[in-house]
Amino acid sequence: QVQLVESGGGLVQPGGSLRLSCAASGFRIGTYAMSWYRQVPGKERELVATSTKAGGSTSYADSVKGRFTISRDNAKNTVLLQMNSLKPEDTAVYYCQVDVRSWRYWGQGTQVTVSS
Repeated sequence: QVQLVESGGGLVQPGGSLRLSCAASGFRIGTYAMSWYRQVPGKERELVATSTKAGGSTSYADSVKGRFTISRDNAKNTVLLQMNSLKPEDTAVYYCQVDVRSWRYWGQGTQVTVSS
């Protein structure tokens, strides 16, 4: 079955960097668009970045443009989110997401905390 497992979150100081990973199983990521979302308590889940299938193009939320980069490692069936110049407002739980055969799948999330 489809599974997404995120990792790489943690505590980082403002201005620092983290790289999140999303290990996919049950499907090949090269066939599907893959996205990263984030959510803070009391707010709706926010789309952060999307990579179209086979990585043909990417898109980002205005709040992270120029700082975050989504990429794929098709050999490892993994999606990455490189986050640089992190700000306290980037603090959230980050989720990997894919739509497969009309079903929306989410990972369990990984906590990112940006604080001094």
